[in-house]
Amino acid sequence: MAEISATMVKELRESTGAGIMDCKRALENTGGDVKKATEILREQGLARAEKRSERKAQQGIVDSYIHGGGRIGVIVEVNCETDFVARTEDFRKLARDVAMQVAAMNPKVVGNEESDGAGEEIAPEEVLLKQPFIRDASMTVQDLVKAMIAKTGENIVIRRFSRFELGA
Repeated sequence: MAEISATMVKELRESTGAGIMDCKRALENTGGDVKKATEILREQGLARAEKRSERKAQQGIVDSYIHGGGRIGVIVEVNCETDFVARTEDFRKLARDVAMQVAAMNPKVVGNEESDGAGEEIAPEEVLLKQPFIRDASMTVQDLVKAMIAKTGENIVIRRFSRFELGA
């Protein structure tokens, strides 16, 4: 079994956002294989994210994004449980990424039951949470949100958005 160094634990923690002891255990369980440890931590984080989905998310931020020389503008509300998380750089980046996603992909609804009570059938490509993430097509926007939930330990919800396009 490979020696688990503090440097390995630190690098895994920085890349995943998981706790120090969780990183150490994952590395020990995989014999020091960082890729396998990352996968284990991701799966554990997704399981924890599912458990947190019922918690109230009433803090957060409203962010905006202007694209195309002012031709497209987006405002998005992303909520979390505490203002402490809402002020972090990672959370602000998530809100900015979501706003860019809305500008680029023009979804019609968020995709969570709280926000979208319409009874009409909507195509999956028009549901924000089901769309492939524009910066990494291997994951959906929902996967992006779940990864942030795993990293912060709080429930995170994309509450709503508005997209404006000049001449549309």
